[in-house]
Amino acid sequence: MVSRVIPVDVFDLVIFGGTGDLARRKILPGLYRRFLAGQMVPESRMIGAARADLTDEAFRQQVREAIAEFVPKARQDDAAIEGFLGRIHYVSIDATGTGGWAALKALMRENVVRAFYFSVAPSLFGDIAQRLSEHQIADAWSRIVVEKPFGRDLASAKALNEVLAKHFNETQIYRIDHYLGKETVQNLMAVRFANILFEPLWKAEYIDHVQITVAETVGVDGRGAYYDKSGAMRDMVQNHLMQLLCLIAMEPPYHFDPDAVRDEKLKVIRALKPVKTEDIVRGQYGAGRGEKSYVVHSENPASKTESYIALKVQISNWRWQGVPFYLRTGKRLRARASEIAITFKQPPHAIFDDASGWHENVLVIRLQPNEGMNLMVMIKEPGPGGMRLMQVPLDMSFADAIDDAEDVPDAYERLIMDVIRGNQTLFMRGDEVEAAWAWTDPIIEGWEARGDRPQTYDPGSSGPEDALMLMHRDGRRWREIRE
Repeated sequence: MVSRVIPVDVFDLVIFGGTGDLARRKILPGLYRRFLAGQMVPESRMIGAARADLTDEAFRQQVREAIAEFVPKARQDDAAIEGFLGRIHYVSIDATGTGGWAALKALMRENVVRAFYFSVAPSLFGDIAQRLSEHQIADAWSRIVVEKPFGRDLASAKALNEVLAKHFNETQIYRIDHYLGKETVQNLMAVRFANILFEPLWKAEYIDHVQITVAETVGVDGRGAYYDKSGAMRDMVQNHLMQLLCLIAMEPPYHFDPDAVRDEKLKVIRALKPVKTEDIVRGQYGAGRGEKSYVVHSENPASKTESYIALKVQISNWRWQGVPFYLRTGKRLRARASEIAITFKQPPHAIFDDASGWHENVLVIRLQPNEGMNLMVMIKEPGPGGMRLMQVPLDMSFADAIDDAEDVPDAYERLIMDVIRGNQTLFMRGDEVEAAWAWTDPIIEGWEARGDRPQTYDPGSSGPEDALMLMHRDGRRWREIRE
């Protein structure tokens, strides 16, 4: 199977924070890959905007170095790189002042898509939005891309929404969550809604429980001061894991339409039950394996911030009544792995005498690494000796299923192209963000009021011991964390 590349319309994309880390690692290399794949028409342009006083050529050199570092060597075509750099421009701009805005306006063209990527701190969102409006750089058809964190609680999220709403309407605002751009996440919707095989089973009558895991091997070294004000709940659960939960649990939308999809996701968030204290486990990695502890990385010996969290979550509606969703995410764990595992119930009656080899059917959606899906099913063990059962995977790896898997866009590439197309399906709506914080805030306020401290866990482990007990008391076990 070969992926099709459909060119987008001519565009001017302004990247505020164009010299920053995200632009260097993800945005600019991703745009080059889309250029190489033929998805950009030749007239399209990318404009970096930041405080640094750089010429176009100096900024192009930075982009050239970013491509060399973050694009696989096999995709580094000299002629394509030069062609891409020829479409790169730069403006030195003061986000909170007047400098550079006239120069940026002079670069803008009529009758092309205008998109503005806010790869900056949220404190600058309002200033940039205001100046884009005041200088008439953005028009009624322009789009803005907003990076997380989108608030740190309900009050700040509402304030940000209000600031942006002064200058842009909701159809122009693209709140980006790169997890929703992953190929496997989108395939989750295809598996559910394009196959009669799964949808009739996608409910409490047949599903025992769901596990969502996002495990990382890295710690917070280098960003400890930021992370200590956030923690795993704000940094991962409120956005990434919440979005994955919504895609699993949502009802079928009437059409694959941006607002229809987001309406159904919003219903899931609003149906989430409050989480009980005993259904929350927080952890903080200690020292070991040659690594420093979290409190050293955060430069806060008294820190009560969690680098790991596990939750048992339940949804109060007919489809999911009684089905627990177990969420966990953490730093410095055994392996880097992100997956969704839907475990089905056992058959209502065992017809085989020897059921010792029986295991549940499990649909595993693998987000990273090695994106793909597999369905664990029971078969007869080969050979004589009676009906002995064994579990085998029906496996679908994207690397095997797609002829040129390296050409499949990564999450940022796909989402940026969706911005140019004007497709908001994979972006969060303002009321969705606020509903997520409305559910999250009481959980955080509860442990802060109790003065709870996270449980220390060993780096390179699967997390704190209490997280194992969270599952064991329900007669279940976490899936092993492995690459």
